[in-house]
Amino acid sequence: MANSIQEFFDALPSKLEPARLAGMNAKFQFVATGDNGGDWHVSIADGKAVIGAGKVESPTIVLTAAAADWLALMNGQMNGQTAFITGKLKIQGDMTLAMKLESLFQLG
Repeated sequence: MANSIQEFFDALPSKLEPARLAGMNAKFQFVATGDNGGDWHVSIADGKAVIGAGKVESPTIVLTAAAADWLALMNGQMNGQTAFITGKLKIQGDMTLAMKLESLFQLG
């Protein structure tokens, strides 16, 4: 369980399985608003992921939520679909990528 969003992204490389990344070409932009917020990105290409803080150029999908909600999502305490339906999670871009997040990033 991550205690901060940064801690989650720091641990993310150990959670990503190359087999799940195969054939993917996507740039995820994560925007956390409010206290302890910030921007992080994950770029996937050629079966590899590059993870970093800040903004990525030309993201395929942008996901925005309050920092506290992001932490709950990342720790499996909040369901992504529920967060989206209730307006706690805003998504711009390729919605099919949003549906793959839970299994791709092993949330929870």
